[in-house]
Amino acid sequence: MQALQYLRPSLYIASFFALHIAVAMLIPAFIDIVHGNDDWAVFMGSSVGVFALALLGIVSMRQPLPKFSPRFGFLLTTVLWLVTGFVSAIPFWLSPLPITASEGFFEAMSGLTTTGSTVLTGLDTMPKGILIWRSMLQWIGGIGIVAIGLFLFPFLRIGGMQFFRTESSDRSDKAMPRMVNLTAALVSIYVAATVACALVFAALGMDLFDAVNHAMSTVSTGGFSTHDASFGHYGDNLGLIWSAIFFMILGSLPFVLYVELVLRGRLSLFQDIQVRVFLLAILLVSLSLGIWLYANTDFQFFQAFSRAAFNTVSIVTTTGFASDNYGLWGSFAIGLFFLLTFFGGCSGSTTGGIKIYRFVIIWQAFRRALARLVYPNAVVPLRYGERHVDQDVFDSVVTFLVAFFGLYGVMTLLLCALGVDFLTALTGVLTAMSNVGPGLGEIIGPAGNYQPLDEAETWILAFLMLIGRLEIMTVIILLSPVFWSD
Repeated sequence: MQALQYLRPSLYIASFFALHIAVAMLIPAFIDIVHGNDDWAVFMGSSVGVFALALLGIVSMRQPLPKFSPRFGFLLTTVLWLVTGFVSAIPFWLSPLPITASEGFFEAMSGLTTTGSTVLTGLDTMPKGILIWRSMLQWIGGIGIVAIGLFLFPFLRIGGMQFFRTESSDRSDKAMPRMVNLTAALVSIYVAATVACALVFAALGMDLFDAVNHAMSTVSTGGFSTHDASFGHYGDNLGLIWSAIFFMILGSLPFVLYVELVLRGRLSLFQDIQVRVFLLAILLVSLSLGIWLYANTDFQFFQAFSRAAFNTVSIVTTTGFASDNYGLWGSFAIGLFFLLTFFGGCSGSTTGGIKIYRFVIIWQAFRRALARLVYPNAVVPLRYGERHVDQDVFDSVVTFLVAFFGLYGVMTLLLCALGVDFLTALTGVLTAMSNVGPGLGEIIGPAGNYQPLDEAETWILAFLMLIGRLEIMTVIILLSPVFWSD
């Protein structure tokens, strides 16, 4: 089968990524040594073992790389994230934590996909090496998905992403120097945003360790915290609440627009229709929920608006932080947060979910359909802002949505068949596929976690995180006979 020829080079490239993960494990080892935690040996041993295996993979799998093609891109992306996920889970498996094989992989995949779901409890007293490792995985996964969204997904024509194709997704040798410059600018912006976020958090009351951890989780829109209560640990510190809102939104906007500002001095952020729709939706939903909270609770208006805005932004940006147990806010809030879980941020950002640009395209298609009902012979072009949407882009968006909701329905029924209650299954699958984190209900709601789930259920949700993070079709295509046929 023709596709099998790409497996060896995919593993070869994945071995280089595993090498970098092995080096990264030295950071939590050092943190544990500084704080006198015996867990440093877990990370040191994991680092040495993974480094050796990665070198073995590089030596044994080495061969000339094939010419880049969509088939190679699909397989490479999936293999890369799977290998990285299993390698990153090793410290969890070897740690003294009471954690199963599925839970270790779940925690690692939740970090890398910036989902933020967790099976761990007692975070407040957990060794700092484990805490920093969770945050590092989210930070690495955040920059990773931005890079794939800019360089690879447009080339692979995933879910309408080809609409955002620029020279950054050009695979030709001529474009390589531009890609190098773009990558350097992208990493610089990402690092600068993280440092700025950490400094702001520290200035507003977090200790340095918490500030660094939460900064990595915030900019990557990941949601892992160093406390079981998440941002609720900081009570009514509205300064922290609003600074987190700012940096969550920062991570949810197209990073290519930041790069344009740095490299070309061109500020086109608000010229992108998805950015305008995204920000307007956040404002309207936050105001509506804030007014509802003010009318139905004892919160003062600004306090109600702040809590509403924080949790709205946290869900829409697929970060998954929680400042309150919003499951106690009533049916309106629960229903609203359930719907917001579908959305996600902008293309080329660290967020998951369906993404705003797809909703914009579908809305414009709906308006065009209404116009054609009234004027059957009219030629009504499909537009995205000022740009024309080609038929292949629209078809790709529709294909993504069909796959998303089809998989969502099937996996929800599967979890129910395994004995999970309907609300947990319904929101657990959705938060995994949208990479949001907390679901609804007593088990996986904002005040709970995923530890009560069984082995099979945990494995399923872990792989759904990966499928959702890679825009559904990247993984689904590997299960199609047409991919493996000559």
